[in-house]
Amino acid sequence: MKEVYITKTAHFLPNKPVTNDEMESKLGYVDGQTSRARRIVLRNNGIVTRYYALDEEGNSTHNNADITVAAIQNLLDETVAPNSIELLSCGTSTPDNLLPAHASMVHGLMDAENIELNTASGVCCSGMSALKYGYLAIKADDKNNAICTGSERVSTWMQGHKFDKEVENLKSLEEQPVVGFKKDFLRWMLSDGAGAFLLENEPKGEFPLRIEWMHAYSYANELEACMYAGGDKMEDGSLKPWSEYEPESWLNESIFSLKQDVKILDEFVSKKGVESLKDVLEKKQVDVSTIDYFLPHISSFYFGDKLQEAMQNAGINIPNEKWFTNLADVGNIGSASIYLIIDALVTSGKLKKGDRLLVAVPESGRFSYFYSLLTVC
Repeated sequence: MKEVYITKTAHFLPNKPVTNDEMESKLGYVDGQTSRARRIVLRNNGIVTRYYALDEEGNSTHNNADITVAAIQNLLDETVAPNSIELLSCGTSTPDNLLPAHASMVHGLMDAENIELNTASGVCCSGMSALKYGYLAIKADDKNNAICTGSERVSTWMQGHKFDKEVENLKSLEEQPVVGFKKDFLRWMLSDGAGAFLLENEPKGEFPLRIEWMHAYSYANELEACMYAGGDKMEDGSLKPWSEYEPESWLNESIFSLKQDVKILDEFVSKKGVESLKDVLEKKQVDVSTIDYFLPHISSFYFGDKLQEAMQNAGINIPNEKWFTNLADVGNIGSASIYLIIDALVTSGKLKKGDRLLVAVPESGRFSYFYSLLTVC
């Protein structure tokens, strides 16, 4: 079996940073009214700036494939030509189309040869799933290198005018024209961007990261969906897909909007996170005292605090100074977040040979978790 190394990292964030005070004017108001949830959500999530692929008039400046290719272009240089890449593996929650697959759309924009493609779908773990596909391909000596990506272009999903028909429908039914919290919550949580890694079977570059292992968990057998789009949740917890609704309901009920059941999220995301983290540490025989950096993808600092408390209660003690995140500066970019966190640490000048990085990525889609251990070579 071959060793696998992350030899280069890169990212792309569209346009200029958007502050908390600029968010609503950028995304647009729903029914001309200020969101009741915005200040509460922003106070809890701790994000200060984020990025949107929107211009000042709210027009799209990049789609998801554009953002992904831009990150890949930042990855490549004179030492790594596009036509030398053997595998492209892309993860996202927000593809531009139902079909073709996201990796195909990315490949179509690249100056690259005929290569193998993989698309990983899902929520935040899709970026890690894309990474594991590349990792295993090189590990098995099937490929010598791979580009793996995580990307999101969610801003156009969250624009205020996308909810106009739902508001009109509520008014016609003589109900209060307010978008439900499960939809409004995510408007203040998510943003756009992409990250890209070059994987190779030899350590190259200044700070190559050897991937020691990757391990994932799913609790979909126990828990109902928490974050979803393209459908709606029934009283029994099941999801009714968009294809079973009449077309007018797609607009009247904002069926394609992103939604999150915050009650289930608050109850289970940290609980199952610690359960899976404890299990993987035992299976892989990792002593957390040997970890130099803990890199968790957290959607907000509110859940970061809850995670840390739950970890301490479970006897997993990783001090604050070992935690590393750039959430406040770049926002929550879903599947791309962990790519940007690792890229920020690699380029920070803090790493030294022998450092061990423990990576943790949860997703609330139906509660999945992905872990990896990296060593600086």
